[in-house]
Amino acid sequence: MSTLLVKNAHVLITMNGQRQTIPAGGLFARDNVIEQVGPTADLPEGADVVIDAAGTAVLPGLINTHHHFFQTLTRCMPGAQDHEFFDWWLRLLPIFGEMTDDAVYTASLTAMAELILSGCTTTSDQHYIYANNITADAQVRAAQEIGMRFHLARGGMVRGRSQGGLPPDELVETEDQILKDSQRLIEAYHDPKPLAMLRVALAPAGHTSVTTAFMKETARLARSYKNVGLHTHVAETQGEVAFLEREFGRRPVPLMVEAGWVGPDVWWAHTIHVNADEIKIIAETGTGVSHCPMSNMRVSSGICPVREMLDAGVKIGLGTDGSASNDYSNLLEEARSALLLQRVVKGPAALTALESLEMATLGGAAVLGRNDIGSLETGKAADFVGIPLDTLNMAGGAVHDPIAALVFCRTDRVRFSVINGRQVIRDGQLLTVETDRLVQRHNDIAVAMALPHPYGDIVSKPILRRNVS
Repeated sequence: MSTLLVKNAHVLITMNGQRQTIPAGGLFARDNVIEQVGPTADLPEGADVVIDAAGTAVLPGLINTHHHFFQTLTRCMPGAQDHEFFDWWLRLLPIFGEMTDDAVYTASLTAMAELILSGCTTTSDQHYIYANNITADAQVRAAQEIGMRFHLARGGMVRGRSQGGLPPDELVETEDQILKDSQRLIEAYHDPKPLAMLRVALAPAGHTSVTTAFMKETARLARSYKNVGLHTHVAETQGEVAFLEREFGRRPVPLMVEAGWVGPDVWWAHTIHVNADEIKIIAETGTGVSHCPMSNMRVSSGICPVREMLDAGVKIGLGTDGSASNDYSNLLEEARSALLLQRVVKGPAALTALESLEMATLGGAAVLGRNDIGSLETGKAADFVGIPLDTLNMAGGAVHDPIAALVFCRTDRVRFSVINGRQVIRDGQLLTVETDRLVQRHNDIAVAMALPHPYGDIVSKPILRRNVS
């Protein structure tokens, strides 16, 4: 059994029930479990691995509850930068259709590397395009290689344009194909036990591309296993609300209730266009919400009523969403954006820095149905990061209020990261993946995907390529 000691942190932010902060704090872990948290002077003097956390804030690893890894391949795509959600999505779908299994693997590594370097230790990803023999196994391989705690959300679309849906027919699957593969993934990879590094959720893209009958069958399949979650987009845009009212005769939330897509095992992405009665339903059923503020702003989807949801008792975590509608996978930036966006419309007391950090940690854990991550306490997973406070970005802020500084100021990169007891970042460097080679391979794929399409020739190859020995 291996042991790990973190000592001398400027402050250790536990996010425990009392939201305790410990000056000159640290923790002691054995294998992948935290055994002791407290002042450095009270901890064991040595361990197999010792991390001197001087000058840092040590806090629970951040938790990302909604992403589309593959979209890193279409960041800043010309022709899709200045459009509302549906137009943006419809422009990019043909390019998404150029993906291969290797593209998904490479994009997944890229997205997870960016997340880990900025403080995230657990992520979910909803992949919903399986053309060209793409497999979810590619994402599993990437997560295991990079060392990230992963919730694989197996997506899918079944209603193409010929059936009244939005995606091209060549990008949809049959219901039987999705259900069969979903069951295969659950039985091959899903770990329902505490401290699991890999769990599976079932995640149809949303009612704009599936049927209510399929949503019901998906929920039945998920609930026949233990701790298999259910995830989808709900009430993301006014256009979605209008589409569902026209096609199904109901608003998104009543439609989810009818499909059985509410409960503690369910979390929705975005959930912007909901009223007070619908917020009450979300809270009373224990359904979670993944708030994606930067994406919501990027494609003009709207402002999620976070304050109202928190006051009603809704579980809220943060999500970056896909990198084609965000361009930046950084959970602390999402926390900052969440805070600022609420204050724009509701005043300076609308959301505090601590509440934003809670959404990035404890909130994300609750949304994903986890009670073993999200805080630094005895018995919890050894997932934590050290964020430098002795930088230009933090100067003057961290000395007053480290928690506020984490949210209000900017963190470009963590100093160290430990996931499941394994150090994956040391001195700001990712230890598990060679990022220079990854960037080159990722850019080559991104260019190749774009070139067959109208705005692909605008991409500048010389800027994207690098010489890496």
